[in-house]
Amino acid sequence: MGPDVSVLLHEPLVIVRAGEPVPPRGDQILVGVGEFPREAAARLDVTLVPPGSNAGPEFVVSEDPVADAEFLRAAAHDNPQAALVLAQVLRAGGGDVAAALDLESFAYSTLLGGAEFARWLEKRGERPLPPPSTEPVLVERDGARLLITLNRPERRNAYGREVRDALVEALRLAELDDSIERVVLTGAGPSFSAGGDLDEFGTTPDLATAHFVRTRGGAGLLLHRLAERAEVRVQGSCVGAGIELPAFAGRVIAREGTTFRLPEVGMGLIPGAGGTVSIPRRAGRWRTLFLALSGRPLGTTTALEWGLIDAVE
Repeated sequence: MGPDVSVLLHEPLVIVRAGEPVPPRGDQILVGVGEFPREAAARLDVTLVPPGSNAGPEFVVSEDPVADAEFLRAAAHDNPQAALVLAQVLRAGGGDVAAALDLESFAYSTLLGGAEFARWLEKRGERPLPPPSTEPVLVERDGARLLITLNRPERRNAYGREVRDALVEALRLAELDDSIERVVLTGAGPSFSAGGDLDEFGTTPDLATAHFVRTRGGAGLLLHRLAERAEVRVQGSCVGAGIELPAFAGRVIAREGTTFRLPEVGMGLIPGAGGTVSIPRRAGRWRTLFLALSGRPLGTTTALEWGLIDAVE
C-alpha cells in the first residue's frame, strides 16, 4: 500500500468549517459545518447546519452540527474503504439510471471482496441459511390494479433470494401487461422490509456473478421503469433495500412512525439494492451520504421534508 493510500485511509473525512475556503475536491470526504453559500455547499459531500438554516438538498439540519460532523468522521474512520467508495459512487452516479446501477454494483462487488466486509462477517459468525418459503410474495389482480405483497413477515420481509426473485417476476408481469394501470407494493406484518437477508450475506458464488444478479436480476430498474404506475406503502422499520427499492417508485406512502435506515457502511459495504441511485434522485446525494454514512434512522417528518417519501398516512 503506497503512502498516499495509507494517509487517505487513515484520514478519509475532512471537516470544513464555515468561513474556511472549500478545498478542491479530492479523494477525501468533505463535510461542511455551518452556513455556506449553496454553491460552496454543492462542492462538499454534505453540510451540517443548525435548525432554521438553509433547507436545500446540500444541507442536513442538526441540533449539534459539530458533534454530528465528528460522528461522521468516526464512522468513516471505522470503515474508510466503504465510506470513500460511497462518496465516489454518489459523486459519479448522476445521469442514466441503468448505468448508475451498474456503477453501484461494481463498487458493491469490490467491497464484498474487501477486508472491512470480511471483518464484519467474522464478527457476526456463521449462520444457517434461511428456511425456504412456499409463497414469499403474494400477487393479486384487482381490475387494472396489481397488488404485490412481500410475504415473509416472520423474517420482517428480508430481501433475500426468494423474495427478490418472486418480486422481480411480479414486476415483470406488470411491465409486460399494459392493462395493469397501477402497481401497489406492500409488505405483510409490522415492517415493510428489514433489507437484505443477513443470513445470506457472504454466500454469493463469486463477485462477478453477484454483480449480474444484482443488476439484471434485481428489482430496482424494474421499479424505475414502472415508476409512473407504481406506488409503495411502507411501515415499521425500513432498512437498506426496504427504502432503496421504494424510492424508485413514483409514489411512496409511509405509515406514521415508520423509520428508514441505511446500515451498510457499518458492514464494510454501500447500499446495494439501488439506494445510491434511487435515494439521491429524491433527497439529493448529500443527504444520501449523511443517511448512509451515519447509519442513523430517519423518521417520517424528515423523510417527507427531504422528499424521500411523498405522504404519511
